[in-house]
Amino acid sequence: MFKKLLASVGIGAAKVDTLILSEHLVPGGVLKIEIQIAGGDVAQTINGLDLRLMTMAEVEHQDGESQQALQLHHWHLDETFIIGEGEQLSDQFELTLPLETPLTALNCRRNQTQVWLETGLDIAQGLDGRDRDALRIGPTREMVTVLEAVAECGFSLYSADVEKGQLRGPDFASSVGCYQELEFRPAGFGSVRFKEVEVSFVAQHGITHVMLEVDRRFGGDALRCFSVPDGESPQRIDAEVRRILG
Repeated sequence: MFKKLLASVGIGAAKVDTLILSEHLVPGGVLKIEIQIAGGDVAQTINGLDLRLMTMAEVEHQDGESQQALQLHHWHLDETFIIGEGEQLSDQFELTLPLETPLTALNCRRNQTQVWLETGLDIAQGLDGRDRDALRIGPTREMVTVLEAVAECGFSLYSADVEKGQLRGPDFASSVGCYQELEFRPAGFGSVRFKEVEVSFVAQHGITHVMLEVDRRFGGDALRCFSVPDGESPQRIDAEVRRILG
């Protein structure tokens, strides 16, 4: 009875550990994982597993700015089972990442973007064990081409962060409660004309929408949007970026 009481408050209870099996992750891609559950000091009933894709977003308010953890997606596995005292269980799963998952695998000076998978056990009459695993999310082929085109125009990626809110363009809108901003700063002669360029992506099935916020030294801010169908040629993407930043 004493062990059951301790397990109900998390002492000696079952624990969960998630192993990330996928090496290369992109928005909309497949995340392969292995979930390992270790039984505690007593047998416990597991009512299911909860997996949450999370990010840290910047929130603006009257007193300034703060950071808030936001859920991008939630998966629930509702299979009920009993794990015995000291028993070891494991299984593998495949999850599809949302198309609007922020990028974390970026080469920049100030990368503040965090994305992680949080795994929790729904334990009957007890606190759930939780595991948190950081994810490296790289850009899709279309995103890579856009970022390279901006760099070819004389800019370098300086910072990346996630903002709470919704991004809206002429014919698209973000849908996960936040959006990522990739800040580019000019190098060399370009610094005479530009202060910075912020790039944001809103990916949907079959197409990636791109928003560029261009801050010119003598012309103020301007928003420019264009869309990139999957499989679009790099030449056309490069031409569109050069038209905006030319």
